[in-house]
Amino acid sequence: MLAYLVSEPNGPFTPVDLPRPIPAAGQVLVRVHASGVNPLDTKIRSGQGAHAHQPLPAVLGLDMAGAVEEVGPHVTAFHPGDQVYGMVGGVAGIPGTLAEFVLADAALLALKPQSLSMRQSAALPLIAITAWEGIVDRANVRAGQQVLIHAGAGGVGHIAVQLAVARGAQVFATVSPDKTAIAQRFGATPIDYRALTPDQYVQLHTAGQGFDVIYDTVGGPTIDASFAAVKPYTGHVVSCLGWTTHSLAPLSFRGATYSGVFTLMPLLTGHHRQAHGKILHQIAQLADSNQLRPLLNDHHFTAATIAEAHQQVESGSLGKVVVELISG
Repeated sequence: MLAYLVSEPNGPFTPVDLPRPIPAAGQVLVRVHASGVNPLDTKIRSGQGAHAHQPLPAVLGLDMAGAVEEVGPHVTAFHPGDQVYGMVGGVAGIPGTLAEFVLADAALLALKPQSLSMRQSAALPLIAITAWEGIVDRANVRAGQQVLIHAGAGGVGHIAVQLAVARGAQVFATVSPDKTAIAQRFGATPIDYRALTPDQYVQLHTAGQGFDVIYDTVGGPTIDASFAAVKPYTGHVVSCLGWTTHSLAPLSFRGATYSGVFTLMPLLTGHHRQAHGKILHQIAQLADSNQLRPLLNDHHFTAATIAEAHQQVESGSLGKVVVELISG
């Protein structure tokens, strides 16, 4: 099979001919139609992202959408020809999705949304799972709550906004002024974090009470700002980038709670992989009921322009970047 190998930090994507994988028990061989590009992919390519445990040389790519080519023993949920999507490789030494075929644990897959194209579907797995684990699994967002999403026009952020809206919450999103319309399109009240301090937007939007749930998708000082803006006693802060050192005093003095999201854990450990497939099944249902859509980058990328796709992500692209290995 044709695959695109990166052999050294920031090296080129070299086309290579690799043996076509044979699915073992519980595995599915998928013909990749589209491969999503995440910031983590660019970090791994640059030799960073040590937490992903993906040494070079490697075939990169976590996300994909494609068609089932072959199933291994004991796989009953999928059949040849099924259109599926998932976050299936590219870390923990597992070959990634920038290849003609990818071997996937069936537990990590779901049927792709019928209403979305392969390109749209390939944009979703990592960001949708990360958003779901924060909004649903950790915070249990529900109707009537005031929810703040930091970087609400970003990859994880714009999906988190839509999930919180679908669950009946009143949603707010910190964005830069040029992304105000994006937050509004997905159902959030935009907050210009450059113009307003946390104290100011807490007073403006919650009458000084604080937000019921805050999802930080930025990390660093934004976590500290979240601790200072959450509602006392019942408030909950979630972060998918809580990797630095922070003072818990502002949170503790509010009697509020915190939890973290580490989306890679099932891929890295092999445990609880079925949770990812179940999440993606529910994401597909939301998409097919017109409650969720990915924001895609305006540029189209192919196998010939994978390096440009990575450059687009590294530059802080607006919308998800996807490489289409099979057009259409």
